[in-house]
Amino acid sequence: MARVLLIAFHYPPVGGPSAQRTLHLTRQLTLRGHEVVVVTGPGVSDYLWTPFDESTSALIPDVRVHRLSGPVPSQSRGLRRIGERVLQLDPPFRRWFDTELVQAVAGLGLPRPDVVLGEIVPYDTATGIVDAVRQTGAPWIADLHDPWALDEMWIYPTALQRLADRRRMRRVLRSAAAVVMNTSEAAARVRSAFPELGKRVHGIPMGFDPSDFEAPREATPDGIFRIVHTGTMYTEEGLRHRRTRRIRRLLGGMPNPTVDFLPRSHVYLLRALAVLEQRDASLVAPVEVHLAGAMTVGDREVAASSRRTVVHGFVSHADTMALVGSADLLFLPMHAMDGRAGLVPTKTYEYLGSGRPILAAVPDGDARELMEACGTATAVYPNDVQGMARVIEQHVLRWRAGEDPPALDAAVAAGYTWESIGNRVADVIEDVVGRTRS
Repeated sequence: MARVLLIAFHYPPVGGPSAQRTLHLTRQLTLRGHEVVVVTGPGVSDYLWTPFDESTSALIPDVRVHRLSGPVPSQSRGLRRIGERVLQLDPPFRRWFDTELVQAVAGLGLPRPDVVLGEIVPYDTATGIVDAVRQTGAPWIADLHDPWALDEMWIYPTALQRLADRRRMRRVLRSAAAVVMNTSEAAARVRSAFPELGKRVHGIPMGFDPSDFEAPREATPDGIFRIVHTGTMYTEEGLRHRRTRRIRRLLGGMPNPTVDFLPRSHVYLLRALAVLEQRDASLVAPVEVHLAGAMTVGDREVAASSRRTVVHGFVSHADTMALVGSADLLFLPMHAMDGRAGLVPTKTYEYLGSGRPILAAVPDGDARELMEACGTATAVYPNDVQGMARVIEQHVLRWRAGEDPPALDAAVAAGYTWESIGNRVADVIEDVVGRTRS
């Protein structure tokens, strides 16, 4: 048994993918017999990507949870925000988190942990985690949910800021006894960029909870073919990026200069339905597109442009999973880019676990390979409107004929349950503790 100090700014009742990973890692570590103490944020959020979800609090295992004192500083705006981005000034959040975390860890009054597991989300928590780890004297493991300065969707003002953040990433990760990246591609990028880390880098993805899909599938109304898209929809970010990407390319602030965010929204799905309607209106007559997730004004405006959309907005994790399980077809969009993507959206694994058919509009990389292997998905490229229209047509015709949907490859899915993922992280923890004790 090991004493594990888990530092994670996002933890229930905060929702979103980051909190889901931390929650399930906590549960699996306790099942492995480890003593876990969690130090986390105040438990409030008004941020689009981390909505408040009280329903997840009931899933917290019997561990000690220490919450930092609020309030959390708001994100900077205007000239201050520009200064932080261009001049690399410390944002108020980073200063607040560093101070609060170091004080909290010092005040816990616990025996020295055997290991610290630091969830580097957001990236501004990294230096505070390193300072807190130094105070404990314990080895630590960096768990990155996205590849930070190597992330194709993490855009900088110029190459100077991108390279400076890459140097900061290197300093942080070099201090860790092990590094966990959430895709194989992200792990490969880290090994290539920072070869001195070598075998310390592990690729361990996100996962899904099979219990989310144990209830009987909700029946859709007669005559309705339901397409479901959950999670963040990048409409405004995609349009803003298209307006600025030419200058960003020139200034070198894009890790991948070909990336296009707009396909990660519902824009191309609705275009595909319009194409299909022009070809044969009867094929789209039964279709409803259900959108669930925290939505911006731009997201809602695009949704309102089609009479086929049903906008749910943000709903709890449990209700989201029920909606996923009810789908006749799940829509999984990602950004378009040349080369292999370093990201896999967390909903990819939840869609996988549901066993429902998937239209995966994804680039080359881990997500596409998983979708091609799982048995329930058809993959097209993110901006392939004609390809999306063909996949929708195939599934509507199958549904109309009363045929069964494609079957999930259970062996593939078994490798992505939170139990499996948690055990892989626990193996890394136990290896670090074993090497330290020997």
